[in-house]
Amino acid sequence: MKQPVHPESAPKPLGPYTPGLLVGNLVFVAGQGPLDPKTGATVGDAIAEQTRQVLTNIRSILEAAGASMDEVVKSTVHLANLEDFAAFNAVYREFFSEPYPVRTTVGSALLDDILVEIDVIAVKKA
Repeated sequence: MKQPVHPESAPKPLGPYTPGLLVGNLVFVAGQGPLDPKTGATVGDAIAEQTRQVLTNIRSILEAAGASMDEVVKSTVHLANLEDFAAFNAVYREFFSEPYPVRTTVGSALLDDILVEIDVIAVKKA
């Protein structure tokens, strides 16, 4: 059974998708951009600010599903500019600890002024 997860503390979807789905003990979080949940506006114009907002949005969805950042096992990261990789990693380390989730990072064309988008999968503790 799929249970949708969409807390008020996370941005509203920009299209026909659910921000989070709880399926058994798995939590799937859709790709999150650096959007302010209250205004829907992009937060920041630098990779560090945007990464921090994206991961804050992800944490909100996970917490609403009863999970945490420590339970993330997989992340997929899209960077508009791969030259931002080091600055992105510095912020990423603020939100995750070892053992880090497995991760795929790719360069992608993203909407408007968005520099980073991340989706994750977490395994909720019983």
